[in-house]
Amino acid sequence: MLNADPSKVSARAKKRGLPQMGTLGAGNHYAEIQVVEEVFDAPAACKMGIDTPGQVCIMIHSGSRGLGHQVATDALVEMEAAMARDGIITNDRQLACARIDSKEGQNYLQAMACAANYAWVNRSSMTFLARQAFAKMFNSTPDDLDMAVVYDVSHNIAKVEEHMVDGKLVKLLVHRKGSTRAFPPHHPLIPVDYQLTGQPVLIGGTMGTCSYVLTGTEKGFEETFGSTCHGAGRARSRNSSRHKLDYQQVLDSLKAKGIAIRVASPKLVMEEAPQSYKDVTAVVDTCHEAGISKKTVKLRPIAVVKG
Repeated sequence: MLNADPSKVSARAKKRGLPQMGTLGAGNHYAEIQVVEEVFDAPAACKMGIDTPGQVCIMIHSGSRGLGHQVATDALVEMEAAMARDGIITNDRQLACARIDSKEGQNYLQAMACAANYAWVNRSSMTFLARQAFAKMFNSTPDDLDMAVVYDVSHNIAKVEEHMVDGKLVKLLVHRKGSTRAFPPHHPLIPVDYQLTGQPVLIGGTMGTCSYVLTGTEKGFEETFGSTCHGAGRARSRNSSRHKLDYQQVLDSLKAKGIAIRVASPKLVMEEAPQSYKDVTAVVDTCHEAGISKKTVKLRPIAVVKG
């Protein structure tokens, strides 16, 4: 993002981010080897190059790591002071905010852009490593294996965009938290390759179910500011999952489905178990039927790496 200003990122944020480049991180972040299980929109899938059932893909979900977390923490402190000054009241500290044109607002947007740029480089680094691993395993090259990037899209980000509001075209700062951008065909901000299909939308499921690739629609652009779901959403808190799910049962269930897993911490197995999340298929079907995004490809995991 061109508005990034590294001077707005604290030394602590930079220190946290430096050793974490090229790493997944914990929580719901993952790298999955997946197989195309079902194709719903053949022309769009063909354009993305993932149109053959049985085809192997890799999906990586990661972000700005400790750098982004610290940027947010630093902004919370700064914005709380701005809220007291400007008489802004919210019912939750996590909703701390500042006026866009204030010093605090601009500082945050410039630091957030740095975090977003870090996240893109982080995912690019892991993409390189994944390609090298496959090339080594199959004694080939990433190009010969046709390991091209389908799309890389951010979520948990604020972007300045133009949308119709009450019949007028206005400039908005659109915050997407737990949602992701889903722009329609012919929108000028999506790549030329996807001008006819709409923007690819990556919907990560759970490690024991499935993931989806959707495309953006005109209806979604009109009704949800060009946004759709980012994933299934949690059905249990992390604490509830750790106390109510059995580690070995989760592993056995994944093994029975033919899914291999490598995880940095045993507690993540319970926290990220399929039972901890809502049914991603039901969520995606709802978005599809509402017309705010369109189903293109269903992907089934066969190997999962959790940070």
